[in-house]
Amino acid sequence: MARTLHFLLGAFSTLLLLRPLPSVAAIAPGLSQGPFARVFYPNHLPTPGDTLGFPTAWTHAYANPRHNAAFPLTAHTPAWLKTGVRWRYAEARAWPLSRHKPYGANVYGERLALATMTQFYGNALGVSAVDGIIYAESDDEFAYAVNARTGKLIWRTSPVGNTFMGDPLVVGNTVYLSVGNIGFNFSNVQRYSQKTAARGAGVSYNGIYALNRINGKLLWHFGTMGATMPTPAIDHNRLFIATGSGDIYAINATTGRQVWIKRVGGIANMSDPAVYHGHVYLAMAVVPYVYCLSAQTGHIVWRGVVPDATKTGLGDVSPAVADGVVVMDAVANVPSHGGRTTMTTVVRAYNAEDGHVLWTHTMGLGPKPPAFKGGVPMIHKGIVYIGTPVNNIYQAFHLHSGQRLWTWHIPHAGAAGAGRSPPTYDDGHLFIATGARVFVLNPHTGQLVGQKYLGGRFGLVNPVIVGGTLYLANSWDWLEAVPVSAIIDHRPKHRQLSP
Repeated sequence: MARTLHFLLGAFSTLLLLRPLPSVAAIAPGLSQGPFARVFYPNHLPTPGDTLGFPTAWTHAYANPRHNAAFPLTAHTPAWLKTGVRWRYAEARAWPLSRHKPYGANVYGERLALATMTQFYGNALGVSAVDGIIYAESDDEFAYAVNARTGKLIWRTSPVGNTFMGDPLVVGNTVYLSVGNIGFNFSNVQRYSQKTAARGAGVSYNGIYALNRINGKLLWHFGTMGATMPTPAIDHNRLFIATGSGDIYAINATTGRQVWIKRVGGIANMSDPAVYHGHVYLAMAVVPYVYCLSAQTGHIVWRGVVPDATKTGLGDVSPAVADGVVVMDAVANVPSHGGRTTMTTVVRAYNAEDGHVLWTHTMGLGPKPPAFKGGVPMIHKGIVYIGTPVNNIYQAFHLHSGQRLWTWHIPHAGAAGAGRSPPTYDDGHLFIATGARVFVLNPHTGQLVGQKYLGGRFGLVNPVIVGGTLYLANSWDWLEAVPVSAIIDHRPKHRQLSP
């Protein structure tokens, strides 16, 4: 009997060793009980008719490699989506939108408290919109799925005790969350000057968490040493991940198994990968380079620089790619004025195939902004739109020639500066969420044609426009839907245009 039991236990152990070892976190702390347990309300799921008009997948931060999250009206768009809906959903740590100053302003000062809210409290990036559901990651340590029409919660989950700073990716029946925060433990602080520090290592648990997109149930996770603050990208069933330890991964998007790893060094801050024509584009901080890697093997095809970029400047910005051109920007130090740090933002365009520099421009001088210092570019029909919090402007450039077309100065920029987020082009208008407002510009001239005060703060938040509704996430830890017409028809008090 004992021999038989020993044999059975041995056989069972052998099966465990031989079977594939998925990175399933079925016993992750807090999944089934306590205040961080998953909740699911199936009666709040959209009806089949309410899923029409929405994208059916979300593969990149800001929707696509161009960073333009606009999905126009179609013949199948339901009436409510055409006219637009209005709702607000308060997330776990919602700070009243009526409060003009951030939490902690009396301790940190308004400038630093604004950045702290974005990095630790609310939504750093915008939302993802797929099949009638709005998905969001928050620094409140939860991820959310909300009915796009009603604003009612479908599910909420917190699979790990860490900040969620990305855009949820959605493909098939799976939603992918990127997990990591800005922290360094003391040993990595000591290693920073040697350029060997790993952001997020030993601070909390980092990596990718894959969930069932309908009910939020955890399917598997892929752990990484460094923080996975950037949103990954999906292409051909591969998930491409940049980390705070300087490692770039490709994993199978179905199973979570590693396909390849490439160590490039440096730190991935918030530079979200973009996949274009078989290549992966991203940037790293500390060892500051723009990289083009083979999506198939991880081999470095080329790497580029931005002139005089600060150590953290490149790693903050997500490259935009379209029509064979990669656009990147970074802050650069210039000689001190009056004893304080002065910066400029340098924009550079590269040939996507070989990294050849096509053009370079500077965007003007200003003081050093807190936290995220760059502006995420967006490309639409041969024009690059890009902002900067250094001097609180947006500019438009011709994609191939680099000709500057216009400059717009942001009103009400705020103590921490404004201009970090990519605009959204939709139906002849350019929508920008920055500060506490959404602005509408003429994309050809940069003239301000509409604006609406919504409160709180928009960090790296792009307006997501589906039909006649604009969806947003806020550093004050709110999700919001606003009719597009309510912003266009709300006439501005300030009109600013410079040549």
